[in-house]
Amino acid sequence: MAAARLAAALLLLAAQAACEFGVLRVVSQTSRTRGRDYCILYNPQWAHLPHDLNKVSLLKLRDLSATQLCSYLDVPAEDFTNQIALVARGNCTFYEKVRLAQGSGAHGLLIVSKEKLVPPGGNKTQYEEISIPVALLSHRDLRDIFRRFGHEVMVALYAPNEPVMDYNMVIIFIMAVGTVAVGGYWAGSHDVKKRYMKHKRDDGPEKQEDEAVDVTPVMICVFVVMCCFMLVLLYYFYDRLVYVIIGIFCLASSTGLYSCLAPCVRKLPFCLCRVPDNNLPYFHKRPQARMLLLALFCVTVSVVWGIFRNEDQWAWVLQDTLGIAFCLYMLKTIRLPTFKACTLLLLVLFIYDVFFVFITPFLTKSGNSIMVEVATGPSNSSTHEKLPMVLKVPRLNTSPLSLCDRPFSLLGFGDILVPGLLVAYCHRFDIQVQSSRIYFVACTIAYGLGLLVTFVALVLMQRGQPALLYLVPCTLLTSCTVALWRQELGAFWTGSGFAKDAPQSPWAATQGPVPRKDVGASLSEQPPGEELAKSPLSTEEAETGEPAKDPDSPVANPLSPSNGDQAQPIPVVKPGTSA
Repeated sequence: MAAARLAAALLLLAAQAACEFGVLRVVSQTSRTRGRDYCILYNPQWAHLPHDLNKVSLLKLRDLSATQLCSYLDVPAEDFTNQIALVARGNCTFYEKVRLAQGSGAHGLLIVSKEKLVPPGGNKTQYEEISIPVALLSHRDLRDIFRRFGHEVMVALYAPNEPVMDYNMVIIFIMAVGTVAVGGYWAGSHDVKKRYMKHKRDDGPEKQEDEAVDVTPVMICVFVVMCCFMLVLLYYFYDRLVYVIIGIFCLASSTGLYSCLAPCVRKLPFCLCRVPDNNLPYFHKRPQARMLLLALFCVTVSVVWGIFRNEDQWAWVLQDTLGIAFCLYMLKTIRLPTFKACTLLLLVLFIYDVFFVFITPFLTKSGNSIMVEVATGPSNSSTHEKLPMVLKVPRLNTSPLSLCDRPFSLLGFGDILVPGLLVAYCHRFDIQVQSSRIYFVACTIAYGLGLLVTFVALVLMQRGQPALLYLVPCTLLTSCTVALWRQELGAFWTGSGFAKDAPQSPWAATQGPVPRKDVGASLSEQPPGEELAKSPLSTEEAETGEPAKDPDSPVANPLSPSNGDQAQPIPVVKPGTSA
């Protein structure tokens, strides 16, 4: 049974390979200087289309779209000599239509379809009998042709060669690697700073940033199970759930955009006034006016994208901007505490990605990958909506694919977030062990190389690729190799290089009497990511603002302040540190 299903799937894939996209060039009979291209679907087994438009003659399009050309009664009195026939789909086979068209002298047959475009198939005997090309054209494109050019048009059918790689891959590469690098750097620095600033007291509620969420093995397993469940639900109930995903994306991306822009807005010197005292939710914290304006701006951007999300000319710019902001926000919020957790997450999602791209075609009736179908939108979807959880860039080269069902190149957010969490962990570990960010740089470069390998595989195989198949080995093996080379694999695996085991900073000092507010201020002025003293402020210091006495300290008492000025602190020299 399994062998029969596998054979059926292979036959279906072979049938799909026989189907190709082509281009229909349309010009007006009165003015042939300007034309427009439209997507067609053809089967090269009927007849091949030329690759060069300059070698194709423009022929008159004979409009018989009101008939289905299934019998001799449908053939007009005037034959199709030196013309391309345009007929409606239905009521008979493709072979019957093209046989009547060829017998009447047509040089080609265009079949208008109001449904999904399917390959115009036949059998070997029929292919040998027919010598004119057969192609399908969507009814929507036909309406556009008549609206732009009228019913008297000249057309040509051709199939230009696909470019080896589209230039939009360069844009996607820059966006993906840049997001991983910036997000990993920001998340690592932010997390380490918050570890040592637990006693910081902010001047305003708006400065209280959200705590990061530590991911446990149980959370990883639950997350992967939920991903599988959601992906299957989307495959079977896409038209209903796609709007739920769009709504979630609008909310999450506006939050991410606010989180990314808030540090910059707080540096602006205007709109410092606060909301008056009130009992309203959130507003009782009296946020500043500039933060409210920022929140309004982020929501507006998200709503504008939601309304115009299907505008292919420019909506993709907003989607990518919101998507990058969302990824940066998630990298800052979600934290993998150990390399063990990183390895578990990446390996489980590696299996998940490979299974839903390469294995599911043998399990579905259509023979299509569940992952690719959901990411690009099912071809039988009545809503024609696309999931927004991807970076998308339109194709820049002239290509039939830019006119047909794949006008964009896509990269899922998971292919950025999952390796990005490992990059953020590497940066945190770099800071704690003072390794000049070698883990962070090596892992980021490995991510870029893995993405390049993904693009090469995409070009060679000409089908959707699970990017984690290449990204996970590159990033994990590189990080592990660096840890082995530095003889820090044990600490890197368990995360034991963090705060409790970090070496003492050479500028840690015994402070003189400092008011409580100044203690918090001095801590907040520490450069992000710098190493602080091994022991945090004791309870006595935090409450009184005075240093606890250490009988073992080489210096019993610091210099007393003079004329109201605070004395300079004297460093405490301990073994293993330098003053």
